[in-house]
Amino acid sequence: MKIFSYDNKGNKSLIEFDRFTFSGGEEHVRFNPEDFLATVKVEIFERLINSSKLMRLMLAVDALRRLSHDAISIELVIPYFPYARQDRVCVEGEALGSAVMASFINNLGFSKVTIWDAHSDVSPALLKNIVNVSQISLLEKCDELRQRLARGELALVSPDAGASKKTMKIAEEFGGELEVIQAQKIRNLKTGEILKTDILGEVEGKKILIADDICDGGRTFIELAKALKKKGAIEVSLFITHGIFSKGLSVFEGLIDAIYTTDSFRSAEEYPSNSKIKLNIIEM
Repeated sequence: MKIFSYDNKGNKSLIEFDRFTFSGGEEHVRFNPEDFLATVKVEIFERLINSSKLMRLMLAVDALRRLSHDAISIELVIPYFPYARQDRVCVEGEALGSAVMASFINNLGFSKVTIWDAHSDVSPALLKNIVNVSQISLLEKCDELRQRLARGELALVSPDAGASKKTMKIAEEFGGELEVIQAQKIRNLKTGEILKTDILGEVEGKKILIADDICDGGRTFIELAKALKKKGAIEVSLFITHGIFSKGLSVFEGLIDAIYTTDSFRSAEEYPSNSKIKLNIIEM
């Protein structure tokens, strides 16, 4: 977690603070009051990827409010919105995870909450004072990828129907000149296993960019890359806003040639390296 203080002239400074975990598992956060004498606004940046970070966030907000007697504005930047994929109740008895997380954030009373490339329209609709940074805005920060798209080197592939809207927005950003090819996956509804991936277009001899918002284990992109290479694609790249890569990068070897992602889920130095895959981290 990073805490930034702003004074009334807009000057921004990083605040150091103490935090630790007690032996019983309880989190502790403590600030130095003197660091906030000229503060009119605080911005908290955090990658909320586990429950300990959620607890520390709640403690930090409480400490800051007590310290300032609620006199300062507190903003939150959480690039990756946790539980965003749990945006519907598929089976009776399940929780609506995105609503639970949104309620947690809303109850902390932030004056602004910034997230990057929401998984669907559900999370932004549930959050108060929300700013949703678009995937296009993030892509624009990567000069190499932006230039390749501007030159028309890459054909866009949407991995499934859910990603089609995002893929079309990328094409529109570059004047609608980029070719967009739709893919669709057929799953076993009981196991979730991908049985088949169909490519609804011609990819032979083309350099392909697959675009989506989240890559976790990567099964969708592995199966799609296999189908693209089988159909004659000469290069397959992947642009993912939130690169979780829970199975590492080795699972993409021989299939994905380059990966572009942001530092939303972890800092650039924490990403795994792989000599066979070109990894480009867009640092914000």
